[in-house]
Amino acid sequence: MKRKTFLNNLITYGIVTAAFILCTVLISRKQMSHSMQAMLVPICCYIVLAVSLNLTVGISGELSLGHAGFMAVGAFGGMVFSTWMAAAAPGMSDPLRLLFSILVGGVLSMMIGILVGIPVLRLRGDYLAIVTLAFGEIIRNILNMVYISLEGTSLHFSFGDPNLPGKILMNGAAGISGVKMIASLTAGFILVMFTLFVVLNLINSRTGRAIMAARDNRIAAESMGISITKYKMIAFVTSAALAGMAGALFGLNYYALQPAKFNIDTSIQILVFVVMGGIGSMRGSVIAATLLYILPELLRAFSKYRMLIYAVMLILMMLLSNNRLLRYLIRNMIPGRIKRAKAEGGIRA
Repeated sequence: MKRKTFLNNLITYGIVTAAFILCTVLISRKQMSHSMQAMLVPICCYIVLAVSLNLTVGISGELSLGHAGFMAVGAFGGMVFSTWMAAAAPGMSDPLRLLFSILVGGVLSMMIGILVGIPVLRLRGDYLAIVTLAFGEIIRNILNMVYISLEGTSLHFSFGDPNLPGKILMNGAAGISGVKMIASLTAGFILVMFTLFVVLNLINSRTGRAIMAARDNRIAAESMGISITKYKMIAFVTSAALAGMAGALFGLNYYALQPAKFNIDTSIQILVFVVMGGIGSMRGSVIAATLLYILPELLRAFSKYRMLIYAVMLILMMLLSNNRLLRYLIRNMIPGRIKRAKAEGGIRA
């Protein structure tokens, strides 16, 4: 069992590494378009977001719709910190500043995750989904009223008052601008690998088994002495921290960013990646996030009909992915085994 798990994890790492090497080679040979190159860092961010949300939805069994809120906290926290570090430590290299900014984004989101998780994780099902959805919208509206300025090496904060000394960094609903873009594909690859390492090792640990036990049978888990709230909190806070780190990398890939970007549509988009890749499947989340993020760009030739085609393709993919006969055909391409399985009644279309 341990060997099988190790091989599955190794395949997932191998897929991500192979994709990174392929992209690096294509870029070095100038065989990748500029539009596709611009999508590489966001793809890494959405992979991290999908994998981290799958930890909450697939492993912990809780439906969260506020992932864009954690992403927003990480994005603006990382962007403000990066700009401040550029002024406070001008000799610091961009990769090191990016690393610190990602860590700051993760810590801020983790703190928010703890504050939100304490009351929220006592709820279940639809109630949890509604509260996390409200949380995401609250965060976005709070960011719309936050003003931050930089005077020398000092930061000034205000809630609702734009009259601050120094250079305005964050200007309420207008967001933040003038940020040096220091995100890179290499940083994105490292963050994806780090996320997979954390999540996959957590799933296969004693803590991960306790989280899944609480998901599968709450009463039985409690009778065995498992603290449901504690282990759900671990999954939720870990997911929030990783989302914040992805948000910081995402924000530092742009010169300017507005809070309106992190609305409910972004949370739903991340949830779609999780569902399409398979609930609880981290490898599926990696593949789904990559393909579904690229798909609208590939359909750009269809002009105004591209999003309609995108929606239809999502429906078809869901129908096909839930077809047991098709899944069996993919896994077992030997006709004799398929006929035998049908005769035994093992498959239904």
